[in-house]
Amino acid sequence: MPSDNPIPPDPAVGPKGFRPAQMSPLVLTLTLLLLALPLAFLVGALFGRRLLAAPAVFLIATYAWVWLRFRPSQFIVHRGGLQVIWPLKRRDIPRGDISNVRVVDRQELKREIGWGMRVGAGGLWGGFGWLWTKRRGVVQMYVTRTDRFVWIERASGRPWLITPEQPEAFVRALSR
Repeated sequence: MPSDNPIPPDPAVGPKGFRPAQMSPLVLTLTLLLLALPLAFLVGALFGRRLLAAPAVFLIATYAWVWLRFRPSQFIVHRGGLQVIWPLKRRDIPRGDISNVRVVDRQELKREIGWGMRVGAGGLWGGFGWLWTKRRGVVQMYVTRTDRFVWIERASGRPWLITPEQPEAFVRALSR
């Protein structure tokens, strides 16, 4: 299993960072609707419904947790492999454990995984966590849009499904 300790980048190759892709219109709409919920509860609490303060605080804490622990802030490709960075953690996938990486569209993804169900955070800034699939079992998923996914096949471990900015450049960098 990959460690949480960062793999030092090779200065000869240099790391290449990729941020998560911009949210698709569907994900952006869901995010804006979900972000309005704690605000609505807080407004209700200010106008006499004090009980609404508790769900507002709960939602704000949950949203902070999703931002800090579930939504990656950067994907760094370097000679040693791939490092995924969140505000509060890091995860390394050694290059030797990556057997294939490619860009897939929605139809290709459907053929690859069959039916799937997200387990984790979803709707707020994207979908993050596990994707239980009929054909591939559990897939690590960190997506911010609904197209141009990057599928990372691993020699030992679950495949990963991510949506970095510039997916073709990301695949080229990780394929070298």
